[in-house]
Amino acid sequence: MHSGIEKADAITQRAVLLTDIQILGSTVVLAPHPDDESLGCGGTIIRLRQLGLPVHVVFVSDGTMSHPNSPAYPAERLRALREAEASEALNRLGVEADACTFMRLPDTAVPMPDAPGFADAVATLTGLIGKIKPATVLVPWERDPHRDHRATWQLLQAVRTQDRQTPFRVLEYLIWLWELGRPDDMPRPDERRVWQVPIDTVIDQRDDAIAAHISQVTRLIDDDPTAFYLSPELLTHFERPYELFLE
Repeated sequence: MHSGIEKADAITQRAVLLTDIQILGSTVVLAPHPDDESLGCGGTIIRLRQLGLPVHVVFVSDGTMSHPNSPAYPAERLRALREAEASEALNRLGVEADACTFMRLPDTAVPMPDAPGFADAVATLTGLIGKIKPATVLVPWERDPHRDHRATWQLLQAVRTQDRQTPFRVLEYLIWLWELGRPDDMPRPDERRVWQVPIDTVIDQRDDAIAAHISQVTRLIDDDPTAFYLSPELLTHFERPYELFLE
């Protein structure tokens, strides 16, 4: 398997349709960067909100390494821009303005276990989840091929280990598995159950939320040749009328 389509097909073939998403209940979404919430589970967020279920989104990193060498957008200005874009995306997803948290951990350096800052990040996240008491937490797939995504998964694992008084269901969403995943990044058949959530009725609204991250999907910031850019080609991976989750 090499192409993103082949990888997606291999996982989709194992998927069980999750038609009654009401069973997810109140939900916390862990997004390593502003835009991961829309790309990975935006349609599911919309459907949860349509049912009146509370959704709280936690943005783990500050997103400032998308344009690390931009003279016009040094880190502080870029962080403010990306947070404003994230807030607008959540508005388009139907998430209430105060139902989000910006942890502002360093982009591309979200701490892994045994790294400085990991324990503090776990404590922050434990407190937040303990306060919200969600029924479900959405987090990137354990081996999604971006270190911040894997670090975010590790943070949640530590929360689960430390706080056994707040049980919650965990569903893992997929971002870069299609584009960058190696064979050993793929979930093994016996490793996770695969759920498929239809988003065909809300995909246009979900696309509007992705588009709110203007700095990531356009050349708004054009003075950094090293910048990351969600090109139309990359975004084709998110055109499917469903979202997949591993459990």
